[in-house]
Amino acid sequence: MNYWKSVASVLTGTVIAQVIPVVGSLVIARLFAPSDFGVFSAWLGVAMLVGVLLTCRFDMALAIEEDGEPRQRAVWAVIIAVMIITTIVTICLLAVYLWLPHLLSNYSTDLIMTLIPMALLFAASNLWQLWAAAEGEYYKLNYMRIVQAALVTLFQIAAGMLLNSAVALAISQLLGVLFAFVFSVWLMPLGKPKFRNFKAKIFAFWFRHRNFPMFSLPADFISTAAAQLPVLIVASRFGADNAGLLAMTMKVLGAPIGLLGKSVLDVFRRHAAQSYRNRGECKEEYLRTLKVLTLGSAVFCLFMMFASEPLFVIGFGEEWTGAGTIAVWLLPLFALRFIASPLSYMVYIAEKQHLDLLWQCSLLSMTLFTLGLLFNFEKALLVYSFGYSALYLAYLAMSYRFSLGVKS
Repeated sequence: MNYWKSVASVLTGTVIAQVIPVVGSLVIARLFAPSDFGVFSAWLGVAMLVGVLLTCRFDMALAIEEDGEPRQRAVWAVIIAVMIITTIVTICLLAVYLWLPHLLSNYSTDLIMTLIPMALLFAASNLWQLWAAAEGEYYKLNYMRIVQAALVTLFQIAAGMLLNSAVALAISQLLGVLFAFVFSVWLMPLGKPKFRNFKAKIFAFWFRHRNFPMFSLPADFISTAAAQLPVLIVASRFGADNAGLLAMTMKVLGAPIGLLGKSVLDVFRRHAAQSYRNRGECKEEYLRTLKVLTLGSAVFCLFMMFASEPLFVIGFGEEWTGAGTIAVWLLPLFALRFIASPLSYMVYIAEKQHLDLLWQCSLLSMTLFTLGLLFNFEKALLVYSFGYSALYLAYLAMSYRFSLGVKS
């Protein structure tokens, strides 16, 4: 299957997987108040953040490994790492809960108890999807994503009809991802490890890819924090209602933006890594990917510039009008994220994770400054959007140089 046929295959599944929660949001927005959605989004952001920590980012090395047994062994190495880190994090959280309860006094016990299981499921689900993409099993990848999107959406709608609260949203999210992960394991079972020199090979994998926990883990941890911090900061500074509007905006706006971008990443990751191994560079793959992403981004932005506010009112009701306004403010950010995110895998292929860490630190500082210090909500989001965009332009320039390989 060639490059763009592979992209089209993944895109088909990604479209369905992204359309399901967007359509489901039309119902969910009428079942839950913006404040409930804001609390849930903050919890979800923390769970995703912990989920990144659990993998040590060894999962990002799967595409770099050769097909077959080496990659299966890599999956086992990631699973073992996840279980070790999960045990440590659980003990730490339990110690805080028992001996320093005042630190968690502002949070629901139900949300605290479901945090680690949700993070573990995020890590496991993402591992299986990355494994499928690295193996070129794009049809299986599609099924995994569609089933997860459908189950989470159905559980959340059912929860809203029974108990419309942030806790109900959290539990339904957890159940949806759990059953979807069981389906993923059934669809793509991991064979038993060959125990001859198994322990030595696991340690060899960890040592060979030590840059991932050393640089990629803090970089991705910071990246996830920077992505989730806006909702958390807005909730604390400008209220749960504004946080709910922002969370809905980021969910709806990020869905169509991520359609082609995520599909391209799944294919670009495999093809670029193969070319880099064989030729020492992947400039051709980089440039043809950049052109398609730029075109898609321009079309989307032109449409949303004029249609976002009416679409939010028609889709979600008058109380969500502010989300449509916020969408216009954040268009530059999402447009450049759409282009830069798939191409960012060049950092791992070229093993330049230390530069990615520096960039992520700059991003976090910009996020904290713009949203944490500016007192006007509109001005804070506008400056945040343009600051993010400028950093993405720098990232694109950096990743292009990485695609040149030894020539750079």
